[in-house]
Amino acid sequence: MFDPALLARNDRADKPTGENTRMNVSPLDLRQQRFRAAIRGFDKVEVTAFLAAVADDYEQALRETDRLRQDVSRLEALINEHRHHEKNLQNTLMTAQKLADDIKTQAQEEARRIIADAEARSQLLIEKTEARLEDVQREIDGLKLKRKDVETTIESTIQTLKNTLEYVREQETRERDERVLLHRIK
Repeated sequence: MFDPALLARNDRADKPTGENTRMNVSPLDLRQQRFRAAIRGFDKVEVTAFLAAVADDYEQALRETDRLRQDVSRLEALINEHRHHEKNLQNTLMTAQKLADDIKTQAQEEARRIIADAEARSQLLIEKTEARLEDVQREIDGLKLKRKDVETTIESTIQTLKNTLEYVREQETRERDERVLLHRIK
């Protein structure tokens, strides 16, 4: 027998009401549906064959829908997994970039510290070298003065020796002259 409530359910089921639109008629309902006999009604065999064909198509459509839902679920899970991996990669890249920036900053700070340290040591070395140069210059000036003193002393000594030598020669000459004179007088 034909169930008019089934037709009303089918009308509601064919109208989209959201994502999960599903028909309320199952393939089993189609196979088990019986219509009342009427005087000028349809051929029962033809109606039954049509209902069986519709039930098969409907069952196949439901299987395909089920398969597609499973595919969608699987693909959504895969997309979520890829999104998770993408987020992890982005986090990793951000961490790596931050680490690279930190390393670069530390290297620049270390370079500045090394340069400042080298400049300070260089300045200290220059100051020590200049102080040593002044000391050496003073020593040279002191040695020049000593040399001058020694030269003056040597010149003075030479002059004294010359004078002494002249005196001694003059003495010898006088003594000889006196001896010669004495010898002549005698």
